[in-house]
Amino acid sequence: MQQKVIEKRLRVRQRDDVDRGFAKLNPKTMEFLGITDKVEIVVAGKKRLVFQAISLDTVPLNEVWANADELREHGIADRTIATVRRPLRSKA
Repeated sequence: MQQKVIEKRLRVRQRDDVDRGFAKLNPKTMEFLGITDKVEIVVAGKKRLVFQAISLDTVPLNEVWANADELREHGIADRTIATVRRPLRSKA
């Protein structure tokens, strides 16, 4: 049975206070998207990044925060709009 993929367009912010490999999201956004441990960020259907999700109340509902250097390495600018969702399949 196919499960409906819930995704949302959020603004990706470059933050120096986020460790590499992690992304911070608002707890309500995480609950809406069904995210428990990992989050997938897709930019323009081409760049797909998977981060360890961290719940943080101070993150605005329409934003996801990730490490500034890591995003720059992948060519993702600050304030880029991206599709955010629970990863489609876990990488075992």
